[in-house]
Amino acid sequence: MSVLESLNWRYATKRMTGEKVPQDKVDAILEAARLAPTSSGLQPFNILSVSDRELLEKIKPIAMNQPQITEASHLLVFAAWDDITPEQIEKVFSNVVRERNLPADAMDAYKNFLTAHFGSLTKEQRHNIAVRQTYIAFGVAIVAAAEQKVDATPMEGFKPAELDELLGLREKGLRSVSLLALGYRDTANDWLHGLKKVRRPIEELVIEL
Repeated sequence: MSVLESLNWRYATKRMTGEKVPQDKVDAILEAARLAPTSSGLQPFNILSVSDRELLEKIKPIAMNQPQITEASHLLVFAAWDDITPEQIEKVFSNVVRERNLPADAMDAYKNFLTAHFGSLTKEQRHNIAVRQTYIAFGVAIVAAAEQKVDATPMEGFKPAELDELLGLREKGLRSVSLLALGYRDTANDWLHGLKKVRRPIEELVIEL
């Protein structure tokens, strides 16, 4: 399917069958998220792939008892960095220099610019930047799931502080941002299945200047 065909096929699946998604498809979705663009290539987030059934049962009440949590094959937890620190920036650019076989100081000017820029912001402002970057990868993962013919339900209906505690995210310097349930639609029990996809018309959405 083309990208547009894939996006027309997908919808926010409300009920899933529990069928296991093949690992190669999950890996393709995660790889697409890894390749998503982020500002300065910082990738200020992590993705937790949860398939342990006992853990999913614990997550379900934190996520408003939505059935997709436990009916899904995998639950992807997108978690933004709690902060963007000079150490993290250094690690990112050291990797760039190494992977591109550049001189050790090749990225210093830009690295120092970023360090100064982020240093002028509050910790919460830096975290909010990380959140916005996380959502880029989140969107790419949704498109990739559709391309793989895997149903995906984007979810913000959960209690982040409780999920962070359950998964020990704060100790990892992370805060949960959004969830993506991966699985296969239960067409017999999903009220949304088969309904016409409704979006704003393109002439209303796009403003030509």
